Amino acid sequence: MESALEGTGKEGKKESLKKRKIAVSPGEGLLQPVKLSRAELYKEPTNEELSRLRETESLFHSSLLRLQVEELLKEVRLSEKKKERIDAFLREVNQRIMKVPSTPETELTNQAWLPDGVQVPIHQVPYTVKGRFHFLPPAQVTVVGSYLLGTCIRPDINVDVALTIPREILQDKDGLNQRYFRKRALYLAHLAHHLAKDPLFGSVRFSYTNGCHLKPSLLLRPHGKDEHLVTIRLHPCPPPNFFRPCRLLPSKSNVRSAWYRGQSPSGDGSPEPPTPHYNTWLLQDTALESHVQLLSAVLGSASGLKDGVALLKVWLRQRELDKGLGGFSGFLVSMVVAFLVSTRKIHTTMSGYQVLRSTLQFLASTDLTVNGVSLCFSSDPSLPALADFHQAFPVVFLDSSGRLNLCADVTASTYHQVQHEARLSMALLDSKADDGFQLLLMTPKPMIRAFDHIVHLRPLSRLQAACHRLKLWPELQDLGGDYVSAALGPLTTLLEQGLGSRLQLLAHSRPPASEWDINQEPPKHRDPGVLTLGLLLRPEGLTSVLELGPEADQPEAANFRQFWGSRSELRRFQDGAIREAVVWEAASMAQKRLIPHQVVTHLLALHADIPDTCVHYTGGLLDALIQGLKETSSTGEEALAAAVRCYDDLSRLLWGLDGLPLTVSAVQGAHPVLRYTEVFPPAPVRPAHSFHEQLRERASLLPRPDKPCPAYVEPMTVVCHLEGSGQWPQDAEAIRRVRAAFQLRLAELLTQQHGLPCRATATHTDVLKDGFVFRIRVAYHREPQILKETRSPEGMVSLRDTPASLRFERDTRQLPLLTSALHGLQQQHPAFSAVARLAKRWVRAQLLGGEVTDESLDLVAAALFLHPEPFTPPSSPQVGFLRFLFLMSTFDWKNNPLIVNLNNELTAEEQVEIRSVFLATRAKLPVMVIVTPQDRKSSVWTQDGPSPQILHQLVVLAAEALPVLEKQLMDPRGPGDIRTVFRPPLDMYDVLIRLAPRHIPRHRQAVDSPAASFCRGLLAEPGPSSLMPVLGYDPPQLYLAQLREAFGHLALFFYDQHGGEVIGVLWKPTSFQPQPFKASNTKGRMVVSQGGEPVMVPNVEAILEDFAILGEGLVQAVEARSERWTV
Repeated sequence: MESALEGTGKEGKKESLKKRKIAVSPGEGLLQPVKLSRAELYKEPTNEELSRLRETESLFHSSLLRLQVEELLKEVRLSEKKKERIDAFLREVNQRIMKVPSTPETELTNQAWLPDGVQVPIHQVPYTVKGRFHFLPPAQVTVVGSYLLGTCIRPDINVDVALTIPREILQDKDGLNQRYFRKRALYLAHLAHHLAKDPLFGSVRFSYTNGCHLKPSLLLRPHGKDEHLVTIRLHPCPPPNFFRPCRLLPSKSNVRSAWYRGQSPSGDGSPEPPTPHYNTWLLQDTALESHVQLLSAVLGSASGLKDGVALLKVWLRQRELDKGLGGFSGFLVSMVVAFLVSTRKIHTTMSGYQVLRSTLQFLASTDLTVNGVSLCFSSDPSLPALADFHQAFPVVFLDSSGRLNLCADVTASTYHQVQHEARLSMALLDSKADDGFQLLLMTPKPMIRAFDHIVHLRPLSRLQAACHRLKLWPELQDLGGDYVSAALGPLTTLLEQGLGSRLQLLAHSRPPASEWDINQEPPKHRDPGVLTLGLLLRPEGLTSVLELGPEADQPEAANFRQFWGSRSELRRFQDGAIREAVVWEAASMAQKRLIPHQVVTHLLALHADIPDTCVHYTGGLLDALIQGLKETSSTGEEALAAAVRCYDDLSRLLWGLDGLPLTVSAVQGAHPVLRYTEVFPPAPVRPAHSFHEQLRERASLLPRPDKPCPAYVEPMTVVCHLEGSGQWPQDAEAIRRVRAAFQLRLAELLTQQHGLPCRATATHTDVLKDGFVFRIRVAYHREPQILKETRSPEGMVSLRDTPASLRFERDTRQLPLLTSALHGLQQQHPAFSAVARLAKRWVRAQLLGGEVTDESLDLVAAALFLHPEPFTPPSSPQVGFLRFLFLMSTFDWKNNPLIVNLNNELTAEEQVEIRSVFLATRAKLPVMVIVTPQDRKSSVWTQDGPSPQILHQLVVLAAEALPVLEKQLMDPRGPGDIRTVFRPPLDMYDVLIRLAPRHIPRHRQAVDSPAASFCRGLLAEPGPSSLMPVLGYDPPQLYLAQLREAFGHLALFFYDQHGGEVIGVLWKPTSFQPQPFKASNTKGRMVVSQGGEPVMVPNVEAILEDFAILGEGLVQAVEARSERWTV
């Protein structure tokens, strides 16, 4: 993908798109086997190689996986040279810190001694607080964290340094009312002022430790070329045993309500609300060193454990789980590994891969929100019980002291997301797929691509009102006023309850810890600007419009009414029960997919005072691109289902026909409508007779020259197989004639027995039923076999594939099988139809629809559902389309076949065999290879295209469209113009042929639909019609076929069949090479003299004139866009 993204600037884009100058050699970029001599090939393995092979067998499941893991670890590990430079910088930092001068003692509220230009990095609310402060250099400077353990990973190298505050600065009651945190912040402010003046540092900035607003840290970066080498994070901490542990239990209160709320103490003796998070933050500072010592003792010299921790950190980073407040950080995952070592689930001799597997297995199977775990194995009765922690925190994982909950800041949603990802990863590892490593550790999973719907809540200041509505005063007091963190848990619980069976997973964004200059005010709680929620939906729960409540006389009914408010109503059901129920307004599939939008906005307004103007829902923004002109509420699933029902009725009629010489053995659909992937599904047509000329003898309509082009009606192909019989002839021409007789008889019987208007030809019979037109083709199963027969002069008969036999087999056997399989896939995954149609709409909008077959795009879309790893199958068109762009732009088409395992027919062994056959025959295969169970070797759907240049163009366009579209969809202010990525880049074409909208029958289907277009001769109310409408009449497509026939040897032609007004023309690079003067070379060329010899070169002016003459009446203008046709 990186190579595809290079040069995304305008010039780079032009170059990447205009790749015609470079001839792409078919073998370029192919992976070739290593050539070894016979002696090397059969050489005995050395002892070292044997032990490595034994290790690989027991510690990894394949040699390839071992190589990939080792390569990745090499990539993310710090080199020794960089470690030396970082160590030298750390020594300098230590010296500078110890030289910072002390200050005289003052009251905590008297901060006049702070020099100008330095702000205290904490919000001092309320400002008044008891206590005194003066600065002294730290009693001890200790490196803590992953750098010391050797488990830190690139690219962001952070070194955590603990500064022990001298005991003289602190007083006994500093644990109360944020006094310790205020002193800590002042300590950092004084340090920052002095260190900022030192030329050693390139930048001195503040940040929040893990996003906690009460605990700032100071970030130091080196000056000059080493600026991005490392970030030193300074964390002040109290001296050992300063706080009494019994005062910091989760049930204790250390923030007084009277002080925090500014009220006089209430005399009613009510207990102070506990402050578990506040107490945890104090405990965290006391445990920095003990945690490092524990990890150091566990990881020690066990390189496998360190490798495992590094791999787990990469795994978390790719899933965006480790950043911000409440993230599942690298430190937490290191402690999980330490826990598994202490409980003997992991052994120190394990490889990094085994540590990764064991840890993921633990995370997938252990729900820490229900059953917490502890690193403390002491039976001391004074220690709090796990149940006490479960009351105070959503996720519980205690450290070795038994008093500190390491997961105190992790929300239940985040932990459930970690669990969900671990389950998916374990399923992927268990499948032992060849690309498992790539999918597990190298594929990023941003929120927009991992979740079906996205909800943005902004501005964040609205959450203050939510906290008041939800009565969260104790939580605000505990969290130091952080209303975003206080409201987050209750809001996610509320939405999870409301979405119920529709929801598989609800996740929330964790705003990354912000940095700010030492002379700036610290960021406010609302500064991230937006809280983003991701909804992963269950497709089976999406179609229900009813939330069924308890019976009216049950005690739970009151709770149901209270939860749903005015939306809840009493209803009587068919079984006689009277129940509370909520009914959502949704008629079409598109509206049902967006019921979660109604649920979210209703519940947030009702329970949290967040109006719908503050909820920006991203779920159906792309639906407009596959909606018909008059269907603003549907994305066409209903119209497709109506066409399929009509087809089912017709197939029943065909099965029941009386009078055919042979009975029908099978009726199979072979059209995109019948596999639910037609971009704009057909509607029942009723043509206005006055708009057409009538051909009475054939009961058909014709276009009138004085009227605009009539509506485009495409017949739906149906293959009708007849039973075998000894009476069938054995000659191809004779079979064709017998089939023609069957087509005539079929039309006759359908008209006689069922009154259907029919029109028969030698190759097919068109049938008009309920406003839909079906094209029935009679097929005989032995015909491909007979077409393969070739007779030698000696009379020997041999079987050989011919273009006619391959085409016939594809149209009568493979296409119906594919249509049937994809029809079944749509029944399993309701979003498949919309995803495939969006994908085809985008490819055609880029003017490349004629170069890539319909079937190949349908199969790429099917791959997203059958092989969604590392994701789950999409449940919304939006996320499916984003993944289609990602797959197109990142898949290695040169070195891998795209295996689409329809109906799960291919076993793992067969897939391995398919890959090895592919590598052996790569040179003979098309550039894009798609394998299905019915087509394992030849990639029949990509034989005719795309060419290497067109595929490269498609990959580049997908790589450029994906980040643009993702950025638009993740913009909380609204996506802007969502059609941007569907508009084609026209600056790459040499000539543009502009067409008259009057003769474009599908003009209204354009990406930018015209405000007004021409009448196409259809009556508003569909009804019975006895005349066959005009079929398949699309003047731009007919013109395009003529252009390709006449000038295909000189140029390539590109067009969007869905209402495109422009045909793009690219000259072929070879067409401007002078040709020898021959009569056969004169087409489109003129004679010029070159070196005294007459040669033929293209006559561009005449060709452009011919473009206009060929398309007279249809062509408005021919624009020559470049001068690159000079010889």
